Amino acid sequence: MCRILGSFAAGADRPEPAQLAAVSARQRHGGPDEHQVLSGPGWSLGCDRLAVTDPCGGQQPYRLPHLPGVLAVLNGEIYNHAELRRTLAARGHRFPDRCDGTVLPALYAEYGPAFAEHLDGMFAVAVLDLRPGSTQLVLAVDDMGMKPLHLHHDPYDGSTRFASEIPALLAFEGVRISPREDALDTVLATRTSFSTHTALDGVDVLPPGATALVRPGCAPVVRRRGSYRATPLGDTQDVLRHEVRRLAQAEVPVCAVTSGGLDSGLVTALAAEHARETDAPPLHTFHLTYRGRWPDSEAAYARSVARRARTVHHEVAVDPDELGSLLTRTVRHLGQPNADPITLSTYALFRAVRENGFTVALAGDGADELFGGYDRMRAALTAGPDWAAAYTDALSAAPRLLREHLYTSHYRAYIADQGSAADRIEQELRSAEVVGADRLTAMTAFETRWRLPAYHLRRLDHLSMAWAVEARLPFCQPSVVTHARSLPTAARTGKRALYEAGAELLPAAVLRRPKQPFTLPVAAMLAPGGPLLDLVREMLSPARLVLGGKIRADRAAKLLARHLEHPTPQAALTLWSLAVHELWTEVVQGMRIPVGCAA
Repeated sequence: MCRILGSFAAGADRPEPAQLAAVSARQRHGGPDEHQVLSGPGWSLGCDRLAVTDPCGGQQPYRLPHLPGVLAVLNGEIYNHAELRRTLAARGHRFPDRCDGTVLPALYAEYGPAFAEHLDGMFAVAVLDLRPGSTQLVLAVDDMGMKPLHLHHDPYDGSTRFASEIPALLAFEGVRISPREDALDTVLATRTSFSTHTALDGVDVLPPGATALVRPGCAPVVRRRGSYRATPLGDTQDVLRHEVRRLAQAEVPVCAVTSGGLDSGLVTALAAEHARETDAPPLHTFHLTYRGRWPDSEAAYARSVARRARTVHHEVAVDPDELGSLLTRTVRHLGQPNADPITLSTYALFRAVRENGFTVALAGDGADELFGGYDRMRAALTAGPDWAAAYTDALSAAPRLLREHLYTSHYRAYIADQGSAADRIEQELRSAEVVGADRLTAMTAFETRWRLPAYHLRRLDHLSMAWAVEARLPFCQPSVVTHARSLPTAARTGKRALYEAGAELLPAAVLRRPKQPFTLPVAAMLAPGGPLLDLVREMLSPARLVLGGKIRADRAAKLLARHLEHPTPQAALTLWSLAVHELWTEVVQGMRIPVGCAA
């Protein structure tokens, strides 16, 4: 697991070392163990390494003596590297160590840009081919988008630059900051940027399961690959058990994140079972809560899961007075606004994981998207013809009528003319239904292709790696994905298959409890006297909003006043999302200063 970076420009000079050092410094928190950047005329390739597989080997960029001119860097894990190494060795390739990424130059030499079709894992990979007559840069990310890769192409000089994190990418000279005009509407309508877009014009993210081919002086040509082939064996519990055991194996300490819900509970139970059966030390589990008395606490459920699984349980209590500084740090690390208050909890949780000596953490992300766990999905299955509009509105931080009420006339007209991200989502869902997909399949396809990587996986990657922790996701592995998609509609509605898998593994109270996201009690914390009130008031001051020109300051003030009189989750989330966007616009202006981004 690492942070990677690079640039590719035909006929350009060698990049300045100081510039490359500035880029690396912005994401060094994710790779504190080793750092190296190579460069030459018109190119650079670098890595900040978090040593997980073969900690004593695997120096990046990867180079093999018998393949001069082929360089590679990897962020992530290649789980089938031993199998690939055997196959490649039989074809005459030699390897200096047993690190997973060492196979990449040889794999590229054998298969060219199609090399990523042979990778089973979570990864963002860059391969630079400097051999005469075949000079090119190849970028690839895993099928689910667990490891993001951000890129910028300058149409004027033909250069392409990439980095694992947006703040690092912005430290490259020539990458211009230009916030997208529709970024605010996107945050309120969908909670974060979707598709290949980020909140910044000119900064894109490689879509899940995609390979980008960059030739000298040309824009990246992006294509989606076929999915990595995986044959699941057995029922849901068997498939998940296999993946949990595979991902629980590491040469560094491994723990599990336990929210108290079904998904993380299953991962925890199976990981603890694996530890006992292999005579390994007991599994450590981590749960985050906040000091004081707050509604919707899941701490009791998490303790129940830990007792049943016989783990060493860590209940991490965060002081609410710290939330202001946590918000600034999460916005900086993410590089773009994400309206979910879970960002603060995620950041603080992985801080505790790292401080307790763990480098790898198993988590339950991806289950809801694959197994139909969201309330909005169940509601859509029984809704009338206008189901896609209602489903899309359920994705929002502020429903359509509320956000249009808050917009200035100028901004409302702009969005009406350009179209909202919500409109595009609704159209995609309707188009899928028109060509014959059933509603659940259409929703699952959208959730896994766009929402899961953009809203959940980028956040998890950035905020775990902010503390140099590798988050591993059993539900996002190819065999589980293939298995979930093969189930009949009834088994993947309301996570029925997962409840059946957990019947003998989890406490009855956890199986019976209503669904609840791992998040921050923002409505209560934004009430009179709450720890978030002053921060939100500052971000939504009339002077700020008038300067931005998108939100009517008087209507935002009235929304806040109504919430303080009668707190509601919807008003709180809308106010929070507005504040996050305002803070992001402030933070992003400082991202062009080449300084390190300390955790």
